[in-house]
Order: sequence, then structure tokens, then C-alpha cells
Amino acid sequence: MKPVIGLEVHIELATKSKMFCGCPADHFGKKPNTQTCPVCLGLPGALPVPNKKAIEWCVMLGLAFGCKINKESNFDRKHYFYPDLPKGYQISQYDDPFCYEGIFHFGSVQAHSRSVCIRRIHMEEDTAKLQHTELDGQKVSLIDFNRSGVPLVELVTEPDFDNVDDVILFLQELQRIIRYLEISEADMEKGSMRLEANVSLSTEVSIGIHLRGVPDYKVELKNINSFRFLRKAMLYEIDRQRDLILKGSQPIQETRGWSEAKSATVSQRIKEEAQDYRYFPDPDIPPIKLEQLTINNLQLTIPELPQQKRERFEKQYKLPKNFIDVLVEMKARSEYFEEAAKFNNNFKVIADLMINKNLDRDFPEPAGLVKKLVELTNVEYSSQDEVEKVVNLVVMNNQKALKDYQNGKGEVIGFLIGQVQKELRGKGNPAQVRDFLLKALQ
Repeated sequence: MKPVIGLEVHIELATKSKMFCGCPADHFGKKPNTQTCPVCLGLPGALPVPNKKAIEWCVMLGLAFGCKINKESNFDRKHYFYPDLPKGYQISQYDDPFCYEGIFHFGSVQAHSRSVCIRRIHMEEDTAKLQHTELDGQKVSLIDFNRSGVPLVELVTEPDFDNVDDVILFLQELQRIIRYLEISEADMEKGSMRLEANVSLSTEVSIGIHLRGVPDYKVELKNINSFRFLRKAMLYEIDRQRDLILKGSQPIQETRGWSEAKSATVSQRIKEEAQDYRYFPDPDIPPIKLEQLTINNLQLTIPELPQQKRERFEKQYKLPKNFIDVLVEMKARSEYFEEAAKFNNNFKVIADLMINKNLDRDFPEPAGLVKKLVELTNVEYSSQDEVEKVVNLVVMNNQKALKDYQNGKGEVIGFLIGQVQKELRGKGNPAQVRDFLLKALQ
């Protein structure tokens, strides 16, 4: 028996306003029910207006995962009754998602690369949040509608995973890409990235060739907020289903949650089918049409993604693979390394100072780290005459920065220091460089 695992991941987008109204979307830690209006409260007569930026970010994520983009898409109503859904339905997408049929290759430079098919990436609105507490000595459930209507992207994979390690590897890369795109913090502790895994077991039979049995059920592990808990839940669920099958029972299609206290998955409800939600197009929202030029422009805004950066770092800087993985983990840190590498070509030592000594935290500017590198490697500073010559050259070639400084923008000093150190390959005495620059700028 082999595991068959598919993923559904929900990502709250970091837009300024909600998906269909002008209320602030940043709801975490805010006083309950202070960021609401008739639209996100589902009051009669209130009409939704789609958030253009949220749609663009959804399409960007789809492009980053190799998806096709629907040039005409619709919003649908997904009907179900629950206290956190005031309208009695959720605005989502069913037949025509913005993004579909993607293929994504993942795996760090240390691991064997593999592929997963993306079924769809669609846009919907988040629900309100239930808070279970005690009031006047009684257990009650309160509803905070601040989260209701926040833009929510759902990414759905095909059931292409057959082991837990690949699932976690993919999800970690997904989180990095979301952060590289700067469309969400993807912070699971705050609920801005929520994980769900559909788990079942297949049988394999040999009839001349190796055939794979297709499971006719799936168990959805829902709303898990950490990679560690998801790993535990999947491993437990695989063992639970295997025991049932070996005893001659068929696992039922249901939704289960993870109980850390019990170290077990627990049943929540029987899993619904699509027809149970009675999807139909939302009559209040016209079809969304995307021009090819818009899609092309969004493609151009996508930065170099983690896997591309890993491959380039390996070729360009010849760094150890474990160093590359750490540097690429955060976009800002990889950019800091590259800025420092412009000043000094001792790439491995720069990476070592960042990774093993965390000196990038002590020196906000890469030039400061390079100065420390010079001290550690006992490299002599450039002569005073050379520094003065380079400073005058840099000021002459950066007239806009000179004018900005004269107009009161003192922050350009940092830029000019970086340019001087780049010319001196990091060998300029920082105090001397600054003194000459201030003199030249007067």
C-alpha cells in the first residue's frame, strides 16, 4: 500500500483592503468586529466589488507555478451553513478559476528535483473567525467578523505525492515563493497560510506490469498551522488507514483534524462532495476578463524565484550547497549577500560570516560586513590618495545623488559609500571614505 496525497493550501493576501469591500484586510490582533461593513457582514442589499490587486496577485502566483491563466473567469457562490459565514454562502470560484493546470518542479540543490501538477489556483473570500471562550461562567462561541472577506487564495495540487517528506519540501518552497512575491507573510501562526492534506492509500497489483490501484475515498486533514503538525498528522493518518485496510475495513471519506494533546487525528465531519455546495455563478459579480498584455506585465513583475536563485548561486559563486540553501531562504538575505559580493570576491568567506556568525545582523549595510571581512583577512586598506581619487570620481558620475544630497536627502550617503567601496573592492577605510565623501559633497 502506498500513500496518495494531494494538498489544498489557503493563503491570505496582504492587500490593504478586503476582497469585495474597502475594509482593512490586516485583521490580526485588531479589536473584534471593528473592521466591518454591510458587505463583509453579509447584510441584505450590499453589493461586492472585486479587489483588482488581489486578482493580480493570484495570477502572479499561478504564473510562478507554471499555470495556464483563464482570460475570462467567474466568481461562484459556494453554499453551506456555518456561523462564520453570514451570507449562507462563500464567494469562491468553481468552473473557471483564474489559474489552472500548472506543473511545478521543486527540490533544493541538496535534494533530487521532482514535479507536482497544480490542479488550480483560485480566489475566494475568507470567513469570520470563531472564538471559543467563557462568558459569565458559561462556555460560548463568539464571532469576530474582522477576517470575513479578507482575500484568500487557494492552491490545489493533484494527488501526486506518495511520501510525507516531499509534501513538506513542496510546502516550504511554496511559502518561500509567496514571500519572494511579497503577496503575503504566509505566517502560519497568524493563520495567513493554512494547510490541508487529502490522504488515502492505494493498493498495487502486478499483472504483467506494475499497476497502481486508485483509492475511491480520501480523508481531508484540515486547517493545520505548522509543517511539524502536518507531518505528524499525515504519518498518523497513513498508519491509521493501513490498520483499517489490513483488518478488512474501508476508511470513510471524512474531514479530520490534528490533536496535539492526543497525538492523533480526530474526526470532525463527513466529507462533502462538490454538489453538496450547490455552486452557481454569483449574479452580483460580472465575469472577470484579463487581457494578454496584463498577464504579460504580471509575468514581468515576478522576481527571480528561489530555485532559479539556487542554480545561479551554484554557478556564479561556487558556494557549498548547504550555504546556498540558507542564503536563499529569505529574499532580503540573498540580496544582502549579492550586494556584499560586489565589494569583495571572497564569496565563501562572506557567506560563512553571514551563516555561521550572523554578521549580517550586526551590519545593516553590506559594506560594514565587507569591512569586517577585510579586518579578518588582514587585507590593507587602499591608500588615502586612491580613496580620495575614487570618491571624486563617484561623485562626478552620480550628479543626481549629489543634487539629492544638496536638497536634504542625507540617505544618499549610504548609496555613495557603496559605490566607492565597489570601486575599491571593499578596501576603502569606511571612516576615511565617509570623510572624503562629505568633503566632496559640500
